[in-house]
Amino acid sequence: MQIRGSIGKRRRGVKNVARIISNSADKQLLVVISAMGKTTDALERLTRAYFEGLDSVQEIFEDIKGYHYQILEELFPDKAHPAFDDISNTFVEIDWILEDEPFDFDYIYDQIVSIGELVSTRIVSHYLGYIGVNNQWVDARNYIQTDNTYREGKVDWNKTRHLAEAQLLPLLQQKVLITQGFIGSTSENFTTTLGREGSDYSAAIFASCLKANGVTIWKDVPGVLNADPKWFDHTELIQQLSYHDAIELAYYGATVIHPKTIKPLQNNNIPLYVRSFLTPDAEGTVIGHIDKPLPVPSFIFKVNQVLISILPKDYSFIIEENLSQIFDILHKYKVKVNTMLNSALSFSISVDHDEEKITKLIAALSVTYRVKYNKGMELVTIRYYNQQTIDRVTANKKVLLEVKSRHTCQMVMKDNIEAFE
Repeated sequence: MQIRGSIGKRRRGVKNVARIISNSADKQLLVVISAMGKTTDALERLTRAYFEGLDSVQEIFEDIKGYHYQILEELFPDKAHPAFDDISNTFVEIDWILEDEPFDFDYIYDQIVSIGELVSTRIVSHYLGYIGVNNQWVDARNYIQTDNTYREGKVDWNKTRHLAEAQLLPLLQQKVLITQGFIGSTSENFTTTLGREGSDYSAAIFASCLKANGVTIWKDVPGVLNADPKWFDHTELIQQLSYHDAIELAYYGATVIHPKTIKPLQNNNIPLYVRSFLTPDAEGTVIGHIDKPLPVPSFIFKVNQVLISILPKDYSFIIEENLSQIFDILHKYKVKVNTMLNSALSFSISVDHDEEKITKLIAALSVTYRVKYNKGMELVTIRYYNQQTIDRVTANKKVLLEVKSRHTCQMVMKDNIEAFE
């Protein structure tokens, strides 16, 4: 079991980040950093192995530590550099957790998975100091305050704003600040996370509270593209994007922007720039108060979907009372609906395939309703669609569900050659 990703690539990534920060070190700069490589995935595996009592716990943990120590060795030739002890002490927090019996999965998840951001930011902060950039590592959990909804912490904006204004603003006037994305803290000082890929959201939270002039998200793509290069050979850069279209694309699954990122920026009229750390001089994409629609259709693919159809057992109509009950069950099991379609006798939804959640969801729905479902589906969303774009993505596909609005078309489908339930 290994973390995927080249050690050399991660070392180069740290140096690229450091170069970008160094070039802007004369500005008031708060830098929000994610975990490195596939560390979050590996820490999720560790959490599940620990919770299920598997023998692979130590193997996974040693692999995670080894991955980061190799990066340290690439960056700091002197093994006596304080970074080594700092990272070792951070990983000890996981050792303490693994010594106890697991109890609540979501709580344990946040305590373990959050270590990825704590480690990555310590590495970057130490390297910046090593190359002469005056900086300070700060703990995001001291500022971003949330409720006790583990894995999806809801921000207490009043507390967060007060702490950021009172404590972060004075520090920003003195040096570059390095902090973590994705994590916050409850009033009892327990770590929470803000949802997967939540570092962009963290940056928006800080920007909103500090009344920033702008937020720049650095990615390995040139900006916001009209499709994921994994799915299309030819993609186009969108140079300008309205807050409205950005929210739509993020909601439907565009991975370049976290869905919660835009709202706090739009509310405070803070522009968002998406640029590439591979070509830092390129302009990338700017998101703001822009009246123009997207210049080209945009495609968003979500794989590993489950299409669930919910039908009353007595063949009565699906009415508001049924929908209310169905959404209560979805909320209970924290299942997000990616698209939906209501007919007289059924309500169909497409959701991400989380085996544990889906099994519980279907069992709960089956108490009152007949439930049919198909796994292994694809959900394609086209923003500013036309028939040509629809034909382009549905070739050799069987479409089981199609929903169209004025500007957006969503289709749940599967390869035509495969059988369906």
